[in-house]
Amino acid sequence: MFAVAFALLTGLTLVLSSPSRSIHEQRTNLPHGWSRIRRPDLSGTLPLRIALKQSNIDKLHDRLLDVSHPESENYGKHWTLEEVKTYFQPSEDSVEVAMQWLEESGVERARIEISKGRNWVQVKDLSVAEAERILSTEYHIYEHIHGGTRLACSAYSVPSHVQPHIELITPTLHFDGPPPSKRGHLSARSFKAVDIAPLDSATDDLSNCDVRTTPPCYRALYNIPAEPTILAASKNSFAIVEYTPQAYIGSDLDLFFANFSPSLVGRRPEFISIDGGVVQTEEMDFEVNIESNFDIGYAMTLVGPGQPVRLYQLEDIPEGSAQLLGPFNDLLDALDGSYCTEDGGDDPSVDGVYPDPAPGGYQGPKDCGNKQKSNVFSVSYANNEGDLTPFYQIRQCNEYGKLGLMGITFLFASGDSGVAGNNELCLFPNGTQSVDAPLFNRSFRFSQLLYYFRLTCTTAMFPANCPFVTGVGATQVNPGSTVFDPESAASLTGGGFSNIFALPDYQKSAIEEFYKFHKPPYGADQYNNSQKARGIPDFSVNGVNCTVVAEGLTIAVAGTSAAPPVIGAMITLINDARLAAGKSPVGFINPAIYSDAFRDAFNDITSGNNPGCGTNGFEGVQGWDPVSGLGTPAFEKMRDLWLGLP
Repeated sequence: MFAVAFALLTGLTLVLSSPSRSIHEQRTNLPHGWSRIRRPDLSGTLPLRIALKQSNIDKLHDRLLDVSHPESENYGKHWTLEEVKTYFQPSEDSVEVAMQWLEESGVERARIEISKGRNWVQVKDLSVAEAERILSTEYHIYEHIHGGTRLACSAYSVPSHVQPHIELITPTLHFDGPPPSKRGHLSARSFKAVDIAPLDSATDDLSNCDVRTTPPCYRALYNIPAEPTILAASKNSFAIVEYTPQAYIGSDLDLFFANFSPSLVGRRPEFISIDGGVVQTEEMDFEVNIESNFDIGYAMTLVGPGQPVRLYQLEDIPEGSAQLLGPFNDLLDALDGSYCTEDGGDDPSVDGVYPDPAPGGYQGPKDCGNKQKSNVFSVSYANNEGDLTPFYQIRQCNEYGKLGLMGITFLFASGDSGVAGNNELCLFPNGTQSVDAPLFNRSFRFSQLLYYFRLTCTTAMFPANCPFVTGVGATQVNPGSTVFDPESAASLTGGGFSNIFALPDYQKSAIEEFYKFHKPPYGADQYNNSQKARGIPDFSVNGVNCTVVAEGLTIAVAGTSAAPPVIGAMITLINDARLAAGKSPVGFINPAIYSDAFRDAFNDITSGNNPGCGTNGFEGVQGWDPVSGLGTPAFEKMRDLWLGLP
C-alpha cells in the first residue's frame, strides 16, 4: 500500500548493515542551505524517540475508501476517535521488542518511557555517544546559511528483528522544520504580489475578473451562491490554519468586508490557539499579513455571515519567529491525542518545545489532543518533498488518513513554482538543490529502508503529495476573457508526481488515461514516469490576480494559496446541506471526485502549463493532468451529487 514507500531501486552499498542489522534510513545529500560543521559533544544528551509501527496501518487505504467512495455501502459511516485509536494502536509485541532492544543495548528500563498513546518509546538522559552506539551511526552538527543548527546523522541502522516494529527514530536524518530565515516563513506558499491599487468601487462588476479576481468572480466562475442559506451552522465547522508570525489585521478584514460582504464588518473568526499561537501585531507588513488576510477574508465572505469560521493559530512568537516548527506535527498533535507525542516523538531541534523557555515564550503545556476538530481544514503551507525523509512524511500522511476516517476534509496548496520546488529550487543529478539545476524538484526514489537521491525527479509538495489529503492548484481567467470563458492553468501552479507515495486506487483510472493519451515528453531522468505514483493536484480554482487588502492597501496577488480557503468554503456549504438533511459531512473527498459519478462536476482545463527547471513543465490537457488536476469545480453539481449520497 502507499502507507509505505516505493521499493523501486536497490544496489546502494549498505555500509551500516550486517546479517543482524539493517539500515533503516539513509541520506546521501543535505536539504538546500545546510552544511555539516562539526562533531557534537559526545557526553551531551539527546531525546531519542522511536516511533512504533502502527497496527493495521496497511489497511488504512481500504478502510478510508470504504467510508469515502460513493459506491461503498458504508459511505459516510465515519469512525469515532476511540475506534481509530484502538484499530491502529501499536501492538504490545512492538512495544516489548523495542524496549528489549534498548535494554540489551545497555539502557536501563528506568530510563525508558512509553508515550500516552503507546505510539512512541522515549529514552531519557541518553548521551550522544550511547545513541551512536545503539544506532551504529555518527552524529554531526549542521548549520543553515541563514543561521540555526540541527543535530543529525546521515544514516542509522537497527537490529533486523526490530526493524519490522518501528517506523522512524528521531533525532536522526530529519531536517523537518523549515530552517531559520531572514524574514518570513519558508514553508508558507506565500502569495506573489502582482500590483497595488485602490479597490474598484464597482465590486460586483464581473467585466474585470481577468485583471482582478474578487469574491463575485469566484461566485460567477463556480456558481457559488452569493447569499448562502445556512441551515446547520451549529453542527458544521470550517477551519483556517495559520502559523505565527503570519497573522491577520482586523482593519484590513473590515475594509475587505465593507466592499464584498458588509454584514461581516466587525466580525472575526473563532480563535483557537495551539501552543501559544497569537494574532501577533509586533511584526506588520505584507509578507506576514497577506496570507492570513486572504485566507480569512475569502473564507468568511464565501460561506457568508451565517457560518462561523475558525482560525487555528499555531506557535508562540519565539518559536514562530525562529522558524523551528515542524511541518504540521503540532497541528496533528493538538487534534489527536493518540498521535500526539507530548512525552515522546517530537524532535526538539525542529518542533516547538512547550513550555517555551525563550523570553516571552508560551508557558503552558504542549497541546495534545485537546483541541476541537473541524469538518474542513484549509492549509496554505507546504514543504518540498525532497526536504523531508519518507518515513516522516508517511507517518504524518497516515495521520491525515485516520482523521479522514473520522469525516474530516484536509485541503493543501500544491505549490507556487511550477515543476520546481519552494523558492524555485530544482535539482542537480547528485540531489543538491539550486535555481540553476535542470531537474524537476523534488527528486528521489528509495526503497522502504533507504533514503537517497538519484537522477529521477518529480514535482510534489508535502503534504499535498499525501494520498489521504486533497492537493489543490491554481487556474486563471485568461487576459481579455470573461468568467464565462474557459480558464487556463496558472503557470505558477505546482503539479507532478510523488516519489514517496504510490498511486492510490481512486486515482488509477485518471492517471492511466493521462498517460495513454497525453504522455509527457520527459524521461525518467527528469521526473518519476513510472505511472505508479500519486499525482497532484487533484483539482484547482482561480489563483491569479486575487484581490486582498494588506495594511490598508489593495493588492493583486497570485498563488495556489488561494485554492484551499475558496474550495474549503464550497465543501463547507456542501457539508451544511448534508448535515441539514441528517447526513454526515463529506470527509475525505478524493474517492468521490475521481469517481465516474462526479465526472461532470468539473470544468476541464485544457490549456496552460507549469514551467520550471528549464522546461515548459506539464501541459493542460483533456481530463486529469498534473497542472490543474480534474479541472475547476461546478459547485451546484457537486452539491447535488453529494446530497444524493447516503
